[in-house]
Amino acid sequence: MRSAPQTFGRKAEAQRYLALIEAQISRGEWIDPALGKVTVGDYAARWIDERAGLRPRTVEQYRYMLRRHIAPWLGDVPVGKLDTPLVREWRAKLLGDGVSQTMAAKSYRLLRAVMMTAVNEDRIILRNPCRVRGADKEQPKERPVLTVAQVVRLADAVPRRYRALILLATFASLRFGEATALVRDDIDLVAGIVRVRRAHVELVGKGLTVGPPKSRAGLRVVSIPPTVVEAVRTHLVEFPNVGGLVFTVPSGAPIRRGNLNQLLKWVKTVEALGLDGLHFHDLRHTGNTLAAGSGVSTRDLMSRMGHDSMQAAIGYQHATAAADARIAAALETALHAENAQAGEHKDQADENGGQGDDDGDGGASGVPIPAG
Repeated sequence: MRSAPQTFGRKAEAQRYLALIEAQISRGEWIDPALGKVTVGDYAARWIDERAGLRPRTVEQYRYMLRRHIAPWLGDVPVGKLDTPLVREWRAKLLGDGVSQTMAAKSYRLLRAVMMTAVNEDRIILRNPCRVRGADKEQPKERPVLTVAQVVRLADAVPRRYRALILLATFASLRFGEATALVRDDIDLVAGIVRVRRAHVELVGKGLTVGPPKSRAGLRVVSIPPTVVEAVRTHLVEFPNVGGLVFTVPSGAPIRRGNLNQLLKWVKTVEALGLDGLHFHDLRHTGNTLAAGSGVSTRDLMSRMGHDSMQAAIGYQHATAAADARIAAALETALHAENAQAGEHKDQADENGGQGDDDGDGGASGVPIPAG
């Protein structure tokens, strides 16, 4: 038995309400109001804990967004009371408080996923209230893409111990955690390949851990150019760590994001090269862009990048100034050839007394053109 949310002044009003509820039940659309009393904060926290298959780093990020960007505004709101205007107001407050559009979009997508479970699986609410147009879209700043010459200069500028790291991260399209987790057996210098089988992940309270790559597609084999193979070969001779990590700090410990700047003198080095603001991840971005420019298929690019999403790979297949210049050059070659051919025809016509063909009949295929 369930009570209506309010009393009615007349019996006819109560009967109309009952008829409405019975119709919803018959259509399978009735939602028990008692279920919607759970708060957004409690429901979302349980959703994260019970979500199977999430990587530890993803769980950490979800908990951070819930704690920092969702719970302070919506945590005490009952799920059944959450509506689109309230979601829109929450997003506006995030952006107004200086939260980046990227983080606001990530937080919105998390809330939408949680509410989708409330709709489809737990039947707590009838419709997902996260229906704000464009709220899930990120507009990150365009990251820099280095030229091959700039990558080589950067590799030569960092301490020699990390030269091969720069080249491999770029030309094998490796993430930082993937590159720093490589062990000797992951690299085949004869075949010229790198096997990506694990990645370093730093978790709050747990420190540096070793886990699988970012996605299932992250488990991959990547071919590397012979020049990079030689750089890695030299590195393994000069800085041997038999059976252990390929790239380490001088003590043999793993490289961590926190000490990357100190080890590579990153900020000073990139500024000296005129690459202010360059991030280590931009090396992978550069490698992906260069790979896309080689004319490979989207599927091949996805495999090399370690992406499950085709959209992510397509994003690297955008037009570049260099590609556009090559197109213009090809068009110029075609125009030049056409102009040269036209000049030959003109010279030939002049030799024939101004006629455009040997027969002098004006026909396209030697057929006389009828007069009138």
